[in-house]
Amino acid sequence: MGKTIPLAYTLLLTGLGMIMGCSPISEPVGSEKVQRTQPLEANTASIPSLASVEGSSPPLQPEINDYINHLANIGFNPQSQGIWIQSGNQLLGNYRGTQPLPSASIAKVATTLVALHRFGPDHRFKTRIGTTGTLKNGILAGNLIIEGGEDPFFVWEEAVRIGNLLHQLGIKRITGNLVIVDKFYMNFQQSPLASGNLLKQGLNANIWPPEAEQQYQTLSPDTPRPQLIIDGDVITTTTTPNTVTFHLEQSSFPVAELLKKMNRYSNTQMSRMFNEALGGTQTVAQISAKLSGVTQAEIQLGSGDRISPRAAVAMFLAIGKSLEPHQMTVGDVFAIVGQDEGLLQKRQLPAFSVLKSGIWTNIGALSGAIPTENQKIIWFAMMNFGEETEKSQQEQEIFLEQLLNNLGTVSSLPKELSPASTRKTKTSYVRKL
Repeated sequence: MGKTIPLAYTLLLTGLGMIMGCSPISEPVGSEKVQRTQPLEANTASIPSLASVEGSSPPLQPEINDYINHLANIGFNPQSQGIWIQSGNQLLGNYRGTQPLPSASIAKVATTLVALHRFGPDHRFKTRIGTTGTLKNGILAGNLIIEGGEDPFFVWEEAVRIGNLLHQLGIKRITGNLVIVDKFYMNFQQSPLASGNLLKQGLNANIWPPEAEQQYQTLSPDTPRPQLIIDGDVITTTTTPNTVTFHLEQSSFPVAELLKKMNRYSNTQMSRMFNEALGGTQTVAQISAKLSGVTQAEIQLGSGDRISPRAAVAMFLAIGKSLEPHQMTVGDVFAIVGQDEGLLQKRQLPAFSVLKSGIWTNIGALSGAIPTENQKIIWFAMMNFGEETEKSQQEQEIFLEQLLNNLGTVSSLPKELSPASTRKTKTSYVRKL
């Protein structure tokens, strides 16, 4: 069953939040222990050395100098701006490119890199559904057990599907409680109790809130309305009952598809869930710096994220490198301008570019890849701080337009940025145990 963005998702996907700190854990918590998919190797081959940064003037340096001077003339503090542009291993220009600057949701690029490294693009988070007690005439004298698996995109649609499958198993009423075990998230709520209460509503169409009803209207017309009644309360625990019998296993979208959903709408709740599964923001910062081959000082996550423009570009390149063995590109995990719905739709950005934006109070950041007429991909990051975000965005768009007037635009998406066609059918699903 395909996924349509629910109203609750749309309301949450404002992209205006910054990733907050999480308590570090040594291994991801979930239904299975996940091993790293590749050795922890730095991506230093893709990053121009500091010597090249400080050496002779790169080819686009005059354009960057003009841009910074223009910003200064209209009130921007030059010390609060940064830009880095490269193609392949060649530095094309930079201004304060190695200085960590307020980055807002560019921090999600670090989350994306480390999630792909830790889990791989095809990993799915598992949620198991079981019962205790005895079933007679459609009434379960016991509890419904939900064993969370850190799925960051469990929404109303999943609740409808599970409710209908439980009905097929003959369960129409539960006299006991809805027991939430471990880390179960629903509709981007990290609280297991809040998520459990949402699930209790979702399993019974008679008590649906308007948001659930609206999401139901996007499903196949022959989808039954679940009517599973739970008499008891929602309770949470960290231990699975010994007497549980599991009946269903919900598998999330693969990690790559989850990351693309997170990045297209800059969903901060999803990034927090990913970061917790990855060991916390400090762990994400450390591993992302190592993988991208930049200094640790250039990626600072936590209370007020700060990333250097060079580090943002380096992380994009490292993500691309990690996806190559899977015949995938950065277009599989970030928004493609002109093709993907999301926060970038309203902006005047180069067609077929693959980008991640970062916006917050007086922060306007943008990073990613732009294809040019000469077949070369331009990798860039722009960090603007201190003025209204809308003003920063407008200046970024003007700069990129002028840049492409010289470099030339493309009429189609190059293969280096094209998402894999085999990923189009990837979705979440439930199987009976």
